Amino acid sequence: MSTLDVARAELALVVLYLNKAEARDKICRAIQYGSKYLSNGEPGTAQNVDKSTSLARKVFRLFKFVNDLHALISPTPAGTPLPLVLLGKSKNALLSTFLFLDQIVWLGRTGIYKNKDRADVIGRISLFCWMGSSICTTLVELGELGRLSASMKKIEKQLKKDDKYQNEEYRAKLKKSNERSLALIKAGMDIVVAVGLLQLAPKKVNPRVTGAFGFVSSLISCYQLLPSPPKSKAS
Repeated sequence: MSTLDVARAELALVVLYLNKAEARDKICRAIQYGSKYLSNGEPGTAQNVDKSTSLARKVFRLFKFVNDLHALISPTPAGTPLPLVLLGKSKNALLSTFLFLDQIVWLGRTGIYKNKDRADVIGRISLFCWMGSSICTTLVELGELGRLSASMKKIEKQLKKDDKYQNEEYRAKLKKSNERSLALIKAGMDIVVAVGLLQLAPKKVNPRVTGAFGFVSSLISCYQLLPSPPKSKAS
């Protein structure tokens, strides 16, 4: 491939990435929490960017609650243990509730919904739902990692002295394990962010800590949404 072809292919991946509403939302989220880290809760330009970006992100999430509502009523993969099924469905229910209530918060901040006190209460309830969904996600990922670890050990025993990294099934499970480990780290960080936004531990989880954890969590989300590069054709 010529240099121009390589550049064209890379730009195509960038366009594909930026065409995703979810990707744009996570980029805005990184800007939001990066600004929160810089402002540390103090008035100024950084705090203005934090607040305006937070409001803009709510537009990206309009009617997004339907996604998790669909996942809630969809069947789970066969063989999934009941505790993990219940935790997964709880996560979907809580996240869908958060996204639905977040629309009311947006209506309140834009002035369409006039009852500010009620909008603030709904905002706190929505954040508790988000924190609950993050806790459920953490537990699901821990459970799934345990299942993956057990199945990988089983494959290792079957292969005995053979190179396990040459086994396609083992490599697929290892990749899945790495993906779930990253999702676990992100979910744990999101719990800290929720604690900070709810001010449940204001001395330990201040705006700067909230911003730092939210920024790193956003970068992980951006990475998770990266499109797979096209496989090069054999000449």
